[in-house]
Amino acid sequence: MKKLSIYCVLIVLFALTLIPDVTQAQCAMCKAVTQSNAGSGFGSVVDGLNGGILYLMTIPYLMLSILAVVFFRKSWMAKLKKGQQ
Repeated sequence: MKKLSIYCVLIVLFALTLIPDVTQAQCAMCKAVTQSNAGSGFGSVVDGLNGGILYLMTIPYLMLSILAVVFFRKSWMAKLKKGQQ
């Protein structure tokens, strides 16, 4: 059952990458907004957009870091328990 759900998630992610209109639209919109507002003197819009991009970039790396710490801590504790026996 668990393998089936993993395969379903992989199929959905693969299908989403095959839809170029949906996956590329956001980047083109951000670029257009930034280019149109950069010359107008609207620095706050550009700064807000950059802050949003940094926020969206930080969350996955933070989650992966936490996952790595938990995994290595558990494996390290398992090695310690195995060495004490």
